[in-house]
Amino acid sequence: MMSTGTKVTVNVKDNNVEFALRSFKNQVARNGNLSKAKERAEGYKKTGVARREEKKKNTINSRKNSRKNKRRGY
Repeated sequence: MMSTGTKVTVNVKDNNVEFALRSFKNQVARNGNLSKAKERAEGYKKTGVARREEKKKNTINSRKNSRKNKRRGY
C-alpha cells in the first residue's frame, strides 16, 4: 500500500529561501517519496534482484540500529 497525496509544505520566513529549501529537502528525504518515485521509474525488477536488494538494505539498517543501541547502552 502506498500513501498517495502526501504533501510537504514549508513556510518561508524573513525571505530566507535557503533555509526553507534545506527544510523541504529534509522533509522529502524523511518522507521517502523521492526514493519511491525513483523505484517506480526504474520499472520491473526480477524477484531475485529485488530480494537481494531488500536483504542488503535490511543488513545495512540492522548494523545502523545495533550501533545506535550500543551508544545508548542497550
